[in-house]
Amino acid sequence: MTRWRAILPLCLLLAAGATLLAGGVLDRFDPHRLLADEGMLRSGIAANPVLARFAYVGVLTLAIATGVPGTIVIVLAGGLLFGALEGTALSSVALVLGSLLLYLASRYAFGPGGREPPAFARKLREGYAAHPVTYTLALRFVPIVPLGAMTVALAWLRCPLWLFLGATWLGGTVSLFVESSVGAGLAATLASDGPITAGRFLDGRILLPLGAFAVLTILPLAIRTIRSRLRRDD
Repeated sequence: MTRWRAILPLCLLLAAGATLLAGGVLDRFDPHRLLADEGMLRSGIAANPVLARFAYVGVLTLAIATGVPGTIVIVLAGGLLFGALEGTALSSVALVLGSLLLYLASRYAFGPGGREPPAFARKLREGYAAHPVTYTLALRFVPIVPLGAMTVALAWLRCPLWLFLGATWLGGTVSLFVESSVGAGLAATLASDGPITAGRFLDGRILLPLGAFAVLTILPLAIRTIRSRLRRDD
């Protein structure tokens, strides 16, 4: 009974995420759909600027806290509607709040770890404990695994709260700026006259952020490879 009570918050969050995903909540943030309703949305934001921003942060916080995959479409919507800089700032607040909720629920579910884990799991934790800052920053900067899964994994690895929050904000904000810039570029590109073709996406306002995101993704791996080769040469 105690064990079920421990995992209940995490189960409720994941169940809420599955419900949101099944309900097609992310479909409402499709860029084409947003552009079709852009005039109405911007009028609503202008009429209720504070409420609109709170609503955006609340929706993204809920999506991140429940582990919904594909939250990038919400971030793109934030860039489209609020611009790259403000969209990044709002998304960053939601990222920290949502990740914190999921992290705390996961840590509570995993408990103090009184039962001895399998040998493989023990080695993973020991390897992480040897270099927690390096591994946490690498995991947060390189979006290989969905954000929700990575948050649960860091909680299972017993990442310190201060390190989790710092890495989430630092690594996440860099990625959010790129994604928000892409969203702002989509607004400018797709809103121009003419039919929507593949060539319309070959725009610097979209390609430059995407290029920066690609560099950001491969940079840690390249640095690690170079360092490994230098050590072998020594």
